Amino acid sequence: MVEKLCVLGSTGSIGTQALSLVEALGIKISTLAANRSARLLAEQCERFRPENVCAADEAAARELKTLTAHLPVKVFSGAEALCELAAEDGSDTVLTALVGAAGLEPTLAAIDSGKDIALANKETLVAGGALVTRRASERGVSLLPVDSEHSAIFQCLQDAASARTLKRIILTASGGPFFGKSAAELEGVTVDDALRHPNWSMGRKITVDSATLMNKGLELIEAMWLFSLEPEDIEITVHRQSIVHSAVEFADGAVIAQLGVPDMKLPIQYALTYPERKPCPADRLTIEKMSLLTFERPDEETFRALAACKLAAKLKGLAPCVANAANEEAVAAFLEQRIGFLDIGRAVEASLEGAPAKEDYTLSELLEADREARAKTREYLKRLERPVSV
Repeated sequence: MVEKLCVLGSTGSIGTQALSLVEALGIKISTLAANRSARLLAEQCERFRPENVCAADEAAARELKTLTAHLPVKVFSGAEALCELAAEDGSDTVLTALVGAAGLEPTLAAIDSGKDIALANKETLVAGGALVTRRASERGVSLLPVDSEHSAIFQCLQDAASARTLKRIILTASGGPFFGKSAAELEGVTVDDALRHPNWSMGRKITVDSATLMNKGLELIEAMWLFSLEPEDIEITVHRQSIVHSAVEFADGAVIAQLGVPDMKLPIQYALTYPERKPCPADRLTIEKMSLLTFERPDEETFRALAACKLAAKLKGLAPCVANAANEEAVAAFLEQRIGFLDIGRAVEASLEGAPAKEDYTLSELLEADREARAKTREYLKRLERPVSV
């Protein structure tokens, strides 16, 4: 179980929910970090009294320094400081809840310093799975999944004898707000439409990823690295009720699933208390809530981001990094209302044309592939930009 925790992304959905749990669990906070939410960071410093706090944005860091002048906390700024704080000696575990590929380098820094990782930043494994898992193995570091689906799989594999015969993962997807819609029906959807998730309360980027089903493609790649499987060993099914969080199949055909209400507190807490289970403030699942459970195949022709992500998973190497970078750029453009909803999937597809076919890569090569993919995607998106209805 975690004793001292560093939270990267403390002002986001996962970070704030994690902080709502730590006091009851007796976990001390050594470091808090976020991008630019200075006022919320200051409130968190007041409550949790960390030794260090970091705002990646320099203007936010200056405001944060003023807001916390009366507290015994050291204030840092910039991406380099994030890496340094992830590696500092004050914590035994780092919760990586930053948004996007920005979480990769701090996570690697934490691993290199021997810290266990509570992994809520799936893009870290999507973009750099080979690097991250290799370094974690070399350092004897645990990668504890926080995503509800990967936590579910992890929980189903706690019987070590059975886990050695794992044959298949059944990865569940809510389907987002647009499941069942045709491409024609999705041409004019707005940002507000995409952010109305039926089951989960999440950040804007991941909510859009859920709407495009890109999130499920990213989770497929994350599952490959976490559980050492090939993409064809992972089946995605749309489960609208979000009660079965995922399931595993063993060599004898037995299937074990983890169920619960759609509340991130449980998977977050399990990553922080593993291998123990503690009382959790999440709602309990009742038999009545399980009266209707449905499972359907995703529509990859309409939701092309998922199909593109599955292709990237098969290509391996730097292809997942490229697809992730393209998606981040496209989602940002959609949220700014510069492109349409379906253009996100088109951009991810386009990014894989000529993606670098390099199985063994260094961090510098990975970062260069990320930069190039973003630049090419921005150029591609310029050609798609058009007035988008509000």
